[in-house]
Amino acid sequence: MAANMALKRARKAQRRKQIVAEKRRLELIDMGLAAQVRRAAVTPIQYCIVTEALFDVGIGTLHLARGATRDHLFVASFLIDTYCLGVKDAFVRSANGEEFALYFDAMAAEVPMKDVDPSYARKLLRDAAAWAQSVGVAPHRDFATVEQIFGDVDPAVCEVEFRFGRDGRPVYLPGPSDPAWLIRQQREKMRRLG
Repeated sequence: MAANMALKRARKAQRRKQIVAEKRRLELIDMGLAAQVRRAAVTPIQYCIVTEALFDVGIGTLHLARGATRDHLFVASFLIDTYCLGVKDAFVRSANGEEFALYFDAMAAEVPMKDVDPSYARKLLRDAAAWAQSVGVAPHRDFATVEQIFGDVDPAVCEVEFRFGRDGRPVYLPGPSDPAWLIRQQREKMRRLG
């Protein structure tokens, strides 16, 4: 009988370990990118800014900051190539209001930024990604996840028609950190598009 009781205790302890392990696994998943975006998407939009000359220079950034207050923000940043590659980068980070203000001031000193309506921003991102895909370039791997930070912002509200490429044709402009193999690959792809 004592052996039977010890066996029951061992099974119970094993079940507890499994439950604790599953809870830890779920907590780790919940701390991931998608969870951060989901939490941020229900807070008020504090800022939505984009590079002012985005379509003139062909590349720029878009930032959407959300938070219950301007003191604690989740900032989604997107690097957009309007000439060819669409959404080149997408990420989310948390920042306090002071950090964001310093970042924004430093960025605006280099490249003028402008406030835009969130529906404009979301439509711009989706259209840039779709246009790039039409020329064979997929958006950044995290784009679909990070773009969800817009929450219930409806891009259909924006009536602006964006024009991508240079004179409607894709033009690849290599970035300063693009490796040589990527530059060759993209130039060959653009040559085939004709």
